[in-house]
Amino acid sequence: MKDRFLRALKKKPIDKTPIWLMRQAGRYLPEYRAIREKAGDFLALCKTPELACEVTLQPLERYALDAAIIFSDILTIPDAMGLELSLVENVGPVFNKPIKNISQIKQLHIPDPYDTLSYVARAIKLANNELNDLPLIGFAGSPWTLAAYMVEGRSSRDFAKIKKLAYSEPEAMHLLLEKLSKSVTSYLKMQIEAGANAVMLFDTWGGLLSQPNYTNLSLNYMEKILRSLEPLGVPSIVFTKGGGMWLDKIARIGSTGVGLDWMTDIKVARQLIGHKVALQGNLDPAVMLTTKTLIEKEAKNILDSYGMGSGHIFNLGHGITPDVPPENVQYLVDFVHAYSQQFHDQSTN
Repeated sequence: MKDRFLRALKKKPIDKTPIWLMRQAGRYLPEYRAIREKAGDFLALCKTPELACEVTLQPLERYALDAAIIFSDILTIPDAMGLELSLVENVGPVFNKPIKNISQIKQLHIPDPYDTLSYVARAIKLANNELNDLPLIGFAGSPWTLAAYMVEGRSSRDFAKIKKLAYSEPEAMHLLLEKLSKSVTSYLKMQIEAGANAVMLFDTWGGLLSQPNYTNLSLNYMEKILRSLEPLGVPSIVFTKGGGMWLDKIARIGSTGVGLDWMTDIKVARQLIGHKVALQGNLDPAVMLTTKTLIEKEAKNILDSYGMGSGHIFNLGHGITPDVPPENVQYLVDFVHAYSQQFHDQSTN
């Protein structure tokens, strides 16, 4: 069933629970490390469509995953805005020109994705030619998460700079988020036009916010993006790490599915919002570092907790980590497919 992922996202009958993994194309695979070395660095890999396509397809050659996700990075938009992204060893993404004042925000241009980000569209088209109708997911970072990196200049333990901006200069904060919302919307539209079958918004740092600030600075802007994409008819997933306390709010912004982190009880999530949206998740990524016995136990618990019927896409509660043994991924994929059949009507086979 090639469209198992899309059918589950739309809560249609399926034969078994679909599975894909956030960061499934990444450093845990030796073939990825070889391609990255060939490219020279991470950004060159992202910006070379032929190599990005090859990396996108690598996990599909190993595992019976139910969807591919285009290989790229959420920080491509700020890079296209002129903040000069670089990847520093043992540090991570760093902006050479982080935002330090409101005048910089006012001068930020909204990039034309068909110009500065066209390499992503090209990679999507190339990957689709090879996927044989298997769904391909496009994605972007949420405006709040992108803003957090842009103001901090890199990842941070407490993101104090962006939170200070939000409290002390709300007009500047909202101007930045408005520009990023427009940028993300046009970027995702380009991905859909290039052939993405679903799109995902990664709100990695939404969980840092207080209840009112989460609504005002993150959720409302994600809703603007999703409402703008609605006419295109492509399903969407929203993932807020640390957003378990706001599930009901998240389920009302127009996404087809809601991603759950590993701190959320999927049984409770289904009771709260499972009638409105599909649920994606939510195995603790650390489990993948353990044994096959423990992987089976934890995956079984999630599948049992969700229970009968469609509307569940198995995934991790965040991205796969670089030191996961590839054979553990194989075991997880095979187990989820085999064990989950009992929860579905086999006449859909």
